[in-house]
Amino acid sequence: MTKNPAINALAAIVYIIIVASVMYYGLKLAGPQNTVAVPIAIISLFTLSAAVMGFVFLFQPAQLYLDGEKKIAADLFIRTLAIFGVITALILLALFSGGLLSKT
Repeated sequence: MTKNPAINALAAIVYIIIVASVMYYGLKLAGPQNTVAVPIAIISLFTLSAAVMGFVFLFQPAQLYLDGEKKIAADLFIRTLAIFGVITALILLALFSGGLLSKT
């Protein structure tokens, strides 16, 4: 992604928000489906998400590592992960404090 850990972490959060919104509102529009397509779609989405998150979190650190900048690579990965962890903790805090529990 980039050499900016905050942008990498925010890109991951934006991707998660998009996927979660599509899943949430898609179920409301389509209604419950009892077909083999549902588990196929879920597993496909899981695989796509693993690839996207791997790219967001690991591509730039891997490039740096392969270029011989091992310390910078490790630092970028750890800082990206830490920022993502803080954002996740803030989302969980908002969720459990009632801030994100509004029914839409």
